[in-house]
Amino acid sequence: MAATITLGELAAMVGGETHGDPTTLIHNAWPPQDCDAHAITLVDSAEKLPKLEGCPAAALVAPLDATNPGRPAILVANVHAAFAAIVTHFRPRRERRVTGIHATAVVPPSTHLGSEVSIGAGAVIGEDVVLGDRVTIGANAVIGDDCRVGAGTLVGTRVTLYEGTLVGERCRLHSGVVLGADGFGYRQVEGRHIPVPQLGSVEIGDDVEIGANTTIDRGVYGPTKIGDGTKIDNLVQIGHNCRIGRHNLLCSQVGIAGSTSTGDYVVMAGQVGVRDHVHIGDGAILSAMAGVSNDVPAGEIMLGAPATPLREQKLKFAAIAKLPQLRKEFRELRREVTELQKRLAERPNSSLDRAA
Repeated sequence: MAATITLGELAAMVGGETHGDPTTLIHNAWPPQDCDAHAITLVDSAEKLPKLEGCPAAALVAPLDATNPGRPAILVANVHAAFAAIVTHFRPRRERRVTGIHATAVVPPSTHLGSEVSIGAGAVIGEDVVLGDRVTIGANAVIGDDCRVGAGTLVGTRVTLYEGTLVGERCRLHSGVVLGADGFGYRQVEGRHIPVPQLGSVEIGDDVEIGANTTIDRGVYGPTKIGDGTKIDNLVQIGHNCRIGRHNLLCSQVGIAGSTSTGDYVVMAGQVGVRDHVHIGDGAILSAMAGVSNDVPAGEIMLGAPATPLREQKLKFAAIAKLPQLRKEFRELRREVTELQKRLAERPNSSLDRAA
């Protein structure tokens, strides 16, 4: 842990404006619920300052419009960026990098190694693999035959790349990622499910991050592709032949069936399910737990299952909320109609009826 530092020194470090005593000593940085009297905490809007009345923090990181924070503070334009830098100062992440090959790693002579490559304990590298400069392979990872991993990429512990997988530069694959397993494809022959051969591969673009225990299946004949800059959360499943565009954000537990494609800057919130052979247009947003069964136009926001456009779904939600009252009104109307019918049936015949 870093040594104690003054508030003024922290302000200079993050380019902020000191409010109050700059010699206030700060020992650590914590969110409000975990703070003590020797730590600095954060508040990201002036309106939230009253919520910190019971917080014992010695100082705050606050936005520029928090002109009366009530205690020593650092005022900054971007609270979260500044607080992240302060937390990193006190508790820097340990980046363990050992350049070279661990004695227990399996690396055949056919492997092409760039400069400053690190291969951890128990890792297994297949034949004719190419690892670019500054690639890090974590402990117990498995890199299959004919894989390519681009410069600066981190392959975490227990990651598995099936044969022929291509990973771009500066990617980050977290623990348990599996790229290139067979897609889920079968045909029925004489009452039995026979696997359709999965002969393609997986291609990951540059600057892609893939979360823990996410799986991306190989294509049937060609590649399953993930575009540059896309960020994929933990526990995501992407089926065979999918083409995911650039700079997509796929949140946890998203499931995308085979041969689906997306444009650029698509966002899928948690537990979204997308059927096979559909296209999601550029900039579309699929809200949490949306069930997508048809193509989605560019820029559309979709809600619900089946997923429908935001405005339409809100109207449906509003109508559903009114159902109890509508049911009550319907029962009253039905009772009144029944009473009216009863009265009409009990009326004596009119003079016109008698004349007839």
